Amino acid sequence: MTSERESKTFLARLCEQAERYDEMVTYMKEVASLGGELSVDERNLLSVAYKNVVGTRRASWRIISSIEQKEESKGSEKHVQAISEYRQKIEQELERVCQDVLDVLDQSLIPKAESGESKVFYHKMKGDYHRYLAEFASGNKRKNAVTAAHDAYKVSALPSGIQDLPPFSPFAGLNLTCVERHRCRPNRANLHSPNPPRSRPQLLRILLRDSQLPRPCLPPC
Repeated sequence: MTSERESKTFLARLCEQAERYDEMVTYMKEVASLGGELSVDERNLLSVAYKNVVGTRRASWRIISSIEQKEESKGSEKHVQAISEYRQKIEQELERVCQDVLDVLDQSLIPKAESGESKVFYHKMKGDYHRYLAEFASGNKRKNAVTAAHDAYKVSALPSGIQDLPPFSPFAGLNLTCVERHRCRPNRANLHSPNPPRSRPQLLRILLRDSQLPRPCLPPC
């Protein structure tokens, strides 16, 4: 007899094939709520679901923002007002989706994560969705989102995450790329010096050392 977990995972895959990602999110949230650590397959399905749900809205936001700027340059106040209201609607949807995945991560997935790969994956994912919030937020909201994104990326580089990874785990590359990307430019010299680190352990030591440096600026996306 098929378990509830298997049934919902199957339905999530079905939604993926049909490109019905909002429903895919619903099924994978239900899987996450069943307890226990997600398998690699389940973890990837959850990531794909949210990535597509937020991705379409991020693309829409960029298009609408571009149109808004063009209309502003024309001095078309009537059009700008209508476009601005629609952009804000998309931003509300983006905020809802991002907060939803952050709640799932903080309340269900991260507390249950046991393997190094899971910890790196979830904290990198957490950093990504705070970064998506920072794309359209302003003022203190943007500042808080940038800070939260940096903190999540930084946690994914701590020994509890990195050193538990298998030597050739694909998440090792993901983790190092993520951390290196969100450090300030002066520190990047460590990775691009005439005598760069030749091994993964050397690179890990550099990243762990630099994680103790002052908080960097998160570059615009």
